[in-house]
Amino acid sequence: MDRNKMSYKVSQFLTFAGVSTILFCGVVVLPFIYGLYLTFTSWDGVSLEKPFVGLENYTAAFADSTFWAALGRTVIYSVIAVILINIVAFLLAYMVTSGVKGQNFFRAGFFIPNLIGGIVLGYVWQFVFSRAFPAIGLPRLLGTTEAGAMFALIMVSVWQYAGYMMLIYVAGFMSVSKSLMEAAQIDGCTPSQSTWYVTVPLMRASFVQCLFLSITRCFMVYDVNLSLTKGEPAGKSVMAAMHVYNQAFTYKNYGTGQAQALILFIVCAIVGVTQVYVGKRGEVAA
Repeated sequence: MDRNKMSYKVSQFLTFAGVSTILFCGVVVLPFIYGLYLTFTSWDGVSLEKPFVGLENYTAAFADSTFWAALGRTVIYSVIAVILINIVAFLLAYMVTSGVKGQNFFRAGFFIPNLIGGIVLGYVWQFVFSRAFPAIGLPRLLGTTEAGAMFALIMVSVWQYAGYMMLIYVAGFMSVSKSLMEAAQIDGCTPSQSTWYVTVPLMRASFVQCLFLSITRCFMVYDVNLSLTKGEPAGKSVMAAMHVYNQAFTYKNYGTGQAQALILFIVCAIVGVTQVYVGKRGEVAA
């Protein structure tokens, strides 16, 4: 009986999730394991031989000051961008759930930037920052200073991701019962107070999800970085993902590049999992 039940569960799993599981293993798991293997070799990306070098790539990765500088810029960029993305997304969600006329149109409009590919988005905003801004008397942000390039990256990231996070916050707003809001206002709360003290605590799951998504996306940013700043000026706007790509595919140091990619993955995973753990604990406590 137990064996029949087990075979039934296996057949059900293979029926509904078998294909997706095979694809996930083929696209994610196996390349990850192969990349982990490459961190112990000195492969140049062309030759058939992959000489085993042990931990030399990790030693080179930890000794690479440019990688740590790029990772430091990524952390600064991610902190500022994540905060602004979620603030803007929350305010947009509040606006389009407050009964404003044409709110469905605004929801679609705010979400559209997320549908544009990062490469295209970067080139569009490169034209805006390099041509349109100077034409109206605003300073040229790209190719001049590190702060200008960082500001441009943050601005474009907020513009791209805020609409997507807005939809998650909209779902959070709509999940809060109106009776709770009405009860709070009957007890003397103003609309802003009821939003802050009633709605926001009940939307903790939305905050946890949006923070996780925005953190992981910002830590792994590459396409916008490539098309918008190209690492200029003088490599001062190169983020960690772009540095890893250059190390592996431009300089042909696949082993070192893979080691640095693994370090970046571990840092991103630690930050993301810690944020989710802390958020879930607060959610249970609430």
